[in-house]
Parts: sequence; C-alpha cells; structure tokens
Amino acid sequence: MSCPRPIDAVLARAARWTVEHGLLQDVLPTLPAESVDAVVTDPPYELGFMGKGWDRSGIAFDPATWAAVLRVLKPGGHLLAFGGSRTFHRVACAIEATGLEVRDTLSWLYGTGFPKSLNVGEGRGTALKPAWEPIILARKPLVGTVAANVEAHGTGALNIDACRIAYAGADDMDNARVPQPAFNSSSGLVYNMQTGTGRNGEMFDPGKGRWPANVVLDEEAAAALDASDNHSPGAGPSRFFYTAKASRAERDAGCESLPARTGAEATDSEEGQARLNSPRTGAGRTGGARNIHPTVKPVALMRWLVRLVTPPGGVVLDPFAGSGSTGVAALREGRRFVGVEQSGEYVEIARCRLAHGAPDDAQGDLFAGGAP
Repeated sequence: MSCPRPIDAVLARAARWTVEHGLLQDVLPTLPAESVDAVVTDPPYELGFMGKGWDRSGIAFDPATWAAVLRVLKPGGHLLAFGGSRTFHRVACAIEATGLEVRDTLSWLYGTGFPKSLNVGEGRGTALKPAWEPIILARKPLVGTVAANVEAHGTGALNIDACRIAYAGADDMDNARVPQPAFNSSSGLVYNMQTGTGRNGEMFDPGKGRWPANVVLDEEAAAALDASDNHSPGAGPSRFFYTAKASRAERDAGCESLPARTGAEATDSEEGQARLNSPRTGAGRTGGARNIHPTVKPVALMRWLVRLVTPPGGVVLDPFAGSGSTGVAALREGRRFVGVEQSGEYVEIARCRLAHGAPDDAQGDLFAGGAP
C-alpha cells in the first residue's frame, strides 16, 4: 500500500503539516479546490532584496499566482499577504484582479528599519528609514450571507474575540469604556459604546479586551508610543497587538543539526560590506546563524494573524513558506499547515523548525513515502 503524499494526509487530517519543495505554480494545482481555510504568507516584495533572484521574479505581481490561491480557498476564506511599502499596491491589484476582495490593510510598525540611502552631502539623502510593512487582508467571495457561509464552510468571519488586546490595567479598561456617540452606517449598524450593545447583538464586552486594530507594533514602536502618551501610560501600546521581533533563539529553534553561517555567508556578502550594517542582513550578529532566511517574521505575530483568519483546526496554506514561521505559528495555534517553498535550503530549515514545533507528529513517516 503506497504512502499518501504529505499534502493529502494533511488535508485528510492524517498529519498536521507538510512543506512541499517546488514551485507554487506546480504544487497548488494538485490541491483540491476549496480545500484550505486560510492563506497567511510573506511573498517576495519584488525589490531585488540583497540581490536575491526570488525577490525580483514578479511572481507576487502576477494575478495567476493569486488565482491559484483563490481556487484552493474555501468560500469566505481569508488571505493575509505581507508586502513592501513601495510595492504592495501592485500585489493588492494582482489580488483584486482574481476576484478576491481586499477588506483592509494592516500595518506592522517596527523600530529596527535600516535606511538604504545615498549620502549626497549637506545633510541630504535619497530614502527614509523604513518602519512599517503592510499586510493585505483579502477574502474570497461568500456564498450567501456571512452567517450562512460560516455555517457551511467555517470561513467568512474574523476571530475577533480570539485576537482581542489585553488591557494594560484597570485604568486602561476604564478608558476603553468612555461613552461615545452611537454610530450609524449604511449597513444599518447602530452601536453605542456606552451600553455596549447594537442591533447586531453585543459588540463590546469590557471583560474581553480591546477590539483588535489594523496596527501591530514591535517592542521599539510600542516603547516610542508609550513614551509619547503622557496622559495614560501604557494605554497607547495597549490599543494594539504587540510582539517582539524574532530573536536568534526563535529563528534557530529546531535547526541545531544545520551548519552555522556568518552574516556574510548567509547573505552572499563579503565581510565589511555596508549592507551588513542592516539588522536584517547580519548587524550585531555574533557567531553563526542556522536559519539564514533574511526576512524571518516573529512567530508571535504570525500566531496572531493565523488565529485571526483561521477557524480552529483549519488548514493554513503558505505558498511562500520561506523558513516556516507561518507553519510554526499554525501548529502552536492548533491548526494544520501546508507550505510550499522553491528553495531547497529554506525547505530544510522550515522542516526542521516545524518538526521541532510538533515532535510527536507523523511527518517523518510521511516523508519516507517519497515526498518531493
């Protein structure tokens, strides 16, 4: 009896995860239509980052890429796609061209950006310091109403309560309950912050935390906002989800068997090159890193995003899996994961990280059956 492909086993609940080595153009057509609950991904920003070929192929700008994603999403399934501040509009247009509906754009604010600027003298340069990345939120069209779609497919709505922001303290909770005028919209929603009720049912429960916002902070951005909030310390950052950037320990967890690489080796640079001054390409690195992917996202951030758009027990797809942060996040949130990655080097890293996150999983047996 032949062993099923890992991707089939994940979709059939026989395993929790797989990372497929190949091009998404080849892999996604092998998935059944409407077989995944959500897509959470960090596609190429198409900036030619560090001279990497995968970051200048145009694949993220190609509507065919997102049409393949649309096909495998269940009706009402959500897509979250990171982008670069200079290029995400082209990704959004490619997403919309397929029929996916752009619902919002989240902002991930951070304090560790490194300006890529030329010094032209007299205090002038050519670029600002990067301090945010957009995350496009899109949804496959519903079948019927939201309620009917959720009932039929488990998708179509955001997991608001699961992603609420904890209060900084009693004062912060009191501030959140300041009465505000009723709000009327074309959808007929009438919502009063003072009573916490509306025509669509209870919308504001002070015990559950703040409603999640479309802004996410790293520790430096949170500290800056906190310092500027003189009236109610702690209330500023508490309005938003906060996550520390990915540490060396987090990036390398599970990769102990892989060789350690210096910043220069990991980025195909020579020691002393200016670009190694960037935190994303090795600045401050001591010793060697085993996870050499240059744009590793924090697992806590990816967990929050996975939780926001994926029903419990659902399947998360990442067609640009990289070093597997989305997969690690999905496993920790009790979801299943299908990743696709074209780089064999990154596939090895991702599989190590996911195996570390799910040591009791049957993934190893499945790969023995001849996974690509």
